[in-house]
Amino acid sequence: MSYAAYDAKPWLARYTSRQPHEITPDHPNALAAFQDVVSADPDAALIHYFDGVLTRQEVDQASSKLAFYLMEQGFVAGDRLALYAQSNPAFLITLLATWKAGGIVVTVNPMNKARELAYILQDSGAKALVCLDELFDSTVKPVLDEDAASLPIVITYSAFDGQKEDDARVLGTRTSIVLPDSVQPLQGILDAPHQDKAMALPELPASDDTALLSYTSGTTGQPKGAMNTHGNILFVACVFRDWTNLTSQSVNLAIAPLFHITGMVAHGVAALLTGNRLILTHRFHPETVLEIIRRERPTFTIGAITAFISMMNTGQIREGDFDCFTGLYSGGAPVSAAVMEQFKSLTGHYIHNAYGMTETASATLMVPEDVHAPVDDESGALSIGVPVFNTTIRILREDGSAADVGEVGELAVAGPQVMKGYWNRPQETAQAMRDGFLRSGDVGFMDTQGWVYLVDRKKDMINAGGYKVWPREVEDVMYGHPAVREVAIVGIPDSYRGETVKAYVSLKEGASVTAEELVAYGKANMASYKYPRHVEFLSDLPKTNTGKILRRSLKPSQ
Repeated sequence: MSYAAYDAKPWLARYTSRQPHEITPDHPNALAAFQDVVSADPDAALIHYFDGVLTRQEVDQASSKLAFYLMEQGFVAGDRLALYAQSNPAFLITLLATWKAGGIVVTVNPMNKARELAYILQDSGAKALVCLDELFDSTVKPVLDEDAASLPIVITYSAFDGQKEDDARVLGTRTSIVLPDSVQPLQGILDAPHQDKAMALPELPASDDTALLSYTSGTTGQPKGAMNTHGNILFVACVFRDWTNLTSQSVNLAIAPLFHITGMVAHGVAALLTGNRLILTHRFHPETVLEIIRRERPTFTIGAITAFISMMNTGQIREGDFDCFTGLYSGGAPVSAAVMEQFKSLTGHYIHNAYGMTETASATLMVPEDVHAPVDDESGALSIGVPVFNTTIRILREDGSAADVGEVGELAVAGPQVMKGYWNRPQETAQAMRDGFLRSGDVGFMDTQGWVYLVDRKKDMINAGGYKVWPREVEDVMYGHPAVREVAIVGIPDSYRGETVKAYVSLKEGASVTAEELVAYGKANMASYKYPRHVEFLSDLPKTNTGKILRRSLKPSQ
């Protein structure tokens, strides 16, 4: 099969007649698109956060106010702002404000611990930080105590801002957090009286300007900042708009967290593009989300399959709960056909697969809404979709040549959504982006009908509920325990997350430690999806003749 047959056009023509085969965004960036949305109907509701509502104009004004504050503090075009936050209104306001000030957003997973946060702040050279107040207290303050001068602008917000329901299941309980004088609460900035100043916002960014640094692990486990441009992000928002028929009348439920590239684009930026109502819930809680579905009647959502499994496992899904949805999508991790059938049997609705990467601002393949994804007879794998608009997928052999139909190889992607490179990593960029294609690191094949299937992941990467975990990083942390002599990290099957992390450990002579103590050590030093949930002790770990630990011999067959 020639490379041309991997383009989006033939497959879109075959499986759907509702969308064009190629799309061209009408704007160079999300800011320009949002300006049109605000002008069209400034008083329309944009964000629903429990019982709180923000209109398009209120979000626009709040983000401009924050942008001016940042500029007054010395934030200039090209500076980086780290956004260490959950799915709150503050996230979208800060996103817009940073872009209005000409800056680059650095998203930080709120599950990250101090060590991980410090690395991202240092690597990105962030000049400002906006974070949840409880994260400041537990994580940011220790980082600042180490090197306070490296982060001159720090702003916090509360999960309780903008609503009155105070759902303790999701928000916890109110606590009084004492902030240093150098740290400003976002609400105080937004509530301050407006003052006319001789200051203007920079010109809107160009399509190829960097909008976002989103950190993702490479083949060595070293976190790298993917430079997603304004054009990348807006294009994928347009993909979600046109593929799932999002309009200003849609109700977009943010199950995927906004700090994740899919949540940011499919929920956040898609709302800025279309003006649809965006439902935010701080963090995912299955019972709370089911209640919100019944109250707000959303029409679209996308989330990790674990979120849908959680809702099924509550035993609280009622007949008709999901009848409001015209689009249900899952991304971030492979999904079994059995889970899809279970959900459809329970709700009457089908979840469509989507596949993408941080480096592609999310979607590169999706299942059209008109059809159900096929299951490969031989492997039992459920297809992850067909190429989206303007996108070319290649399946490559080890030598870089195109694989035949049905032949397994590495997925490579070309299209308007592909990043322009890794932040300050020219060698890694050159390795990942060759001949105009981004190498995904995922292994799969395409069938004769144009459907793409994932069958494995390259090397040793662990996919825990949609989050990438690289063994090297976890091993480096676990080696910090004084009792550990050798450690090997592998992924093992997990009915909920797909995979979870297991540590094989040999101890130093005379040392003593329990598995529970090592799990607790990992939990204290890593994000919750990274630390080992299981520990097994071995007297010696298997090695090659050159002394390299053989992870693959420890990994169970699946």
